[in-house]
Amino acid sequence: MVTIYLALGSNIGDREANLREAIRLLSESAIRIARISSIYETEPVDYLDQAWFLNAVLEAQTDLPATQLLTTLRNIESQMGSKKAFAKGPRLIDLDILLYGNDTIATPDLQVPHPRMLLRNFVLVPLAEIAPALRHPSWPASAAKLLSRSPDPSVVRKFVP
Repeated sequence: MVTIYLALGSNIGDREANLREAIRLLSESAIRIARISSIYETEPVDYLDQAWFLNAVLEAQTDLPATQLLTTLRNIESQMGSKKAFAKGPRLIDLDILLYGNDTIATPDLQVPHPRMLLRNFVLVPLAEIAPALRHPSWPASAAKLLSRSPDPSVVRKFVP
């Protein structure tokens, strides 16, 4: 079993229900969820002309190889009806592999650690909540320390339904 960290995001429809359904579907796959962060409401980054997102991060264990895990995530997105009309655009559900153990993966389809995660408060805030001391071999510091140094000015606040 390998410890993985996944990011979840939604800004279309019932955002909270979308996250909860994705978590349910993940738990029915070969993914054993250990911890789930709080849900955060976050302003869009990059493409700004869209609704705010709800984001969360979870820690889990899996026996799936990284490429098969990615396929599982894409299948869940499709099953939920999510379509990526364009990069950084609105999403019913978006599931990303942040970390796959201590591995570093660089293929055309998968980059781990996620290449922009250390520049995104919508990832760092929930990650530091559930794993403040987490440190990947390629990082200069822990998740909590990286959050404290983050250059991202975007708003991330705990979601209150």
